[in-house]
Amino acid sequence: MASHRRPKQPSRTRVTVFTATAAAAVALSSQAGSAQAAPKPTKEEVKSKVDKLYEEAEAATEKYNGVKEDQQELQKEVDRLQDKVARGQEELNKLRKGIGSVASGQYRSGSIDPSVQLFLSGDPDTYLEKASTLDQLSGKQASQLKVIADKQRTLSQEREEAAGKIKDLSDTRKALGDKKDEIQGKLAEAQELLNTLTAKEREALEAKEERANRANSRVDLGTAVPSSQRAAAALAAAKTKIGSPYVWGATGPSSFDCSGLTQWAYQQAGQSLPRTSQEQATAGTQIGRGQLKPGDLVMFYDDLHHIGLYAGNGQVLHAPKPGAAVRFEPMDNMPFMYGVRV
Repeated sequence: MASHRRPKQPSRTRVTVFTATAAAAVALSSQAGSAQAAPKPTKEEVKSKVDKLYEEAEAATEKYNGVKEDQQELQKEVDRLQDKVARGQEELNKLRKGIGSVASGQYRSGSIDPSVQLFLSGDPDTYLEKASTLDQLSGKQASQLKVIADKQRTLSQEREEAAGKIKDLSDTRKALGDKKDEIQGKLAEAQELLNTLTAKEREALEAKEERANRANSRVDLGTAVPSSQRAAAALAAAKTKIGSPYVWGATGPSSFDCSGLTQWAYQQAGQSLPRTSQEQATAGTQIGRGQLKPGDLVMFYDDLHHIGLYAGNGQVLHAPKPGAAVRFEPMDNMPFMYGVRV
């Protein structure tokens, strides 16, 4: 017979759980809807964030430039030490061959000197500590053995020094890679932000940059006279690079970062400058804004990560940032720190 039992009703617990789950789902859906409805950043907000990322990337670039300079110097030092060790080993081999010839001659005559035999079979330092055995050697042999022992000591020290420099070089290469990753990460983040803009908004920003680049021909630089022929020559050289693109880590002649441009410009004037903006900040006499003359270096930001050449009438000639070209800009666009007369 068919059962006439009433269907089992859901328990109060099951109903409560179901209701709570449904409520949570509605809440999550509401939150997701709110998140989706978050206002899109304006073109001005995106530009502000991008400019900040470019500034941070430039600060990292100057640190990268400094580390790269350290790497190049360490590589030269490692090469020098390794060459020195190789030459030392060659000299030591010749000395050992010489003392070996003495032993060989004694062996053929059937009277190899025990002291020579002892030397050839062990460490010269240990052997020479046994001063009594030196009496068994001729003056010439003792002198040869001492030269060999000294050479081995020197060679050991040089190898140790080279190993230390090689480790420093390895650490520096890692630091260089980390800094490069940091720069590329910030530039990629800036590009992602720019990609959130509409095509029309991106075109407007690009047009603004293009106008800033084209404004060079209309800039009033005043009539101030450079402080020296060298400063005048550096500024004149930099002017020939107006329109060249900013590329981080570049030192010319077709692209530049900020310190790469100033270094290149002064190099054309016959003056060597260090690689980074912070190092260039100590390459001459520090001066205030009122003392600036065309060709002087101008430092910006608290950490001095940006540098340019004073062009006159409150204008700086510099490599500004990624996406921009070498150009004149008002100094007031950036926080000025001080000038440097090279």
